[in-house]
Amino acid sequence: MTSVLVVGGGIAGLVAARSAALAGADVVLLEGAERLGGAVAGIELAGVPVDTGAESLAARGGTALALLSALGLTPVPPAPSGAWLQNARGAYPLPAAGVLGIPAFPLAADVRAVIGTRAAMRAWADRLLPELTVGRERNLGALVRRRMGARVLEELVAPVVGNVYAVNPDEADVESLVPLLNGELTRTGSLSSAVLALRAAAPAGSAVVGLPGGMVTLVAALERELGRFGVGTRTGSPVTAVERVGEKWRVQTAAEALEADRVVVASDGASARALLAPLLPAAPLAGWPEPHGTTVVSLVLDAPSLDSFPRGSGVLVARGVDSVAARALTHSSAKWPWLAALLPPGRHVVRLSYRTVAGFGSRPIDAGDLALSDAARLLDVRRTELNLVDWAITEWRQESQRALLGVRARIEAVRAAALGLEGLDLTGAWLAGTGLASVIADADRAGRGD
Repeated sequence: MTSVLVVGGGIAGLVAARSAALAGADVVLLEGAERLGGAVAGIELAGVPVDTGAESLAARGGTALALLSALGLTPVPPAPSGAWLQNARGAYPLPAAGVLGIPAFPLAADVRAVIGTRAAMRAWADRLLPELTVGRERNLGALVRRRMGARVLEELVAPVVGNVYAVNPDEADVESLVPLLNGELTRTGSLSSAVLALRAAAPAGSAVVGLPGGMVTLVAALERELGRFGVGTRTGSPVTAVERVGEKWRVQTAAEALEADRVVVASDGASARALLAPLLPAAPLAGWPEPHGTTVVSLVLDAPSLDSFPRGSGVLVARGVDSVAARALTHSSAKWPWLAALLPPGRHVVRLSYRTVAGFGSRPIDAGDLALSDAARLLDVRRTELNLVDWAITEWRQESQRALLGVRARIEAVRAAALGLEGLDLTGAWLAGTGLASVIADADRAGRGD
């Protein structure tokens, strides 16, 4: 029987281990932390489960949804309440028809409300510009600015791309974020028509789905599945080296050395690159962009004034809003009906995302005070209407580098070099990109050795 060692116990490692076991391999998974799941994590606050990491996955492609079905998990759509956008002039419903914030209908009322009629007319003039026939624009910011103007870029695209992918549009790779956009632009002749075509081709239904009980139920289900398949799962076992020894792969931890026919490196980007440095050419790995730091503050509030969901499922914050430090707010109990059903009347769960911990001060209560103040401003209620019941802070490193210009070529070089080493497979968010659906599909491939 083929033996496989999986390094890393986040979602990528768990899926890769399951896929390898399904293929008939004898699998051992090694995770440095004391828990499994990586960026999928949660906590119980005031007696209810709250996602502190990833809270949903994209309902596209078949692999992720097929995995949920195989694990006996039933995905649920978010409530159709929609998100809002906060800019320096006020708060507005986020325009409904768009991709990455790029509007399909620049003259629509919800677009004009955000950027104004003059800027909307400038965006509509995209339809009169010559199509891009020479080359392909790789820089998202340059593409949007040239086709639709600076206001669309700054007030619609930047808040979406910055908060979802944690990158500046002027540093973002179009092909990495929306691979079909350039082709549709050439085919249809305008950026808005290209966006419309992409939306028309998207599957019907919600763009994302969640799980009752939170995304942490996916981790628990995968753990049970690995146990059922006899996968040896070892937490608290950081891997210090991976090397080829004869016909085998040797993986070294602080406690032991293990050998296997095949190894799947599925750890976080920094750890993976450190392990791969002795095995792969230095050029594509050197100077890799750092992951982005995010701090999530989760609040449970007694606040009947939020029963009307004044800002729908949450708020994205545009540049230039100096009155709040948060970059985004999710009204979790408005977004997910399963969570609202667990709460007593008038109680709500919100979570706020911060780019850095700067400004929080040295005492934990400073973060709670800041988050309460930001929540009141973004939800358009008085601070005194938010009565804090419970709260938690979670810090994350977001592996969003794939979205940056030039990084996709480096990823392809890393993968090509790894192909030259028999029995070595690579996966993880640093290679697959942001989003659980992408990670799950890539990890399934790596686990099977394809």
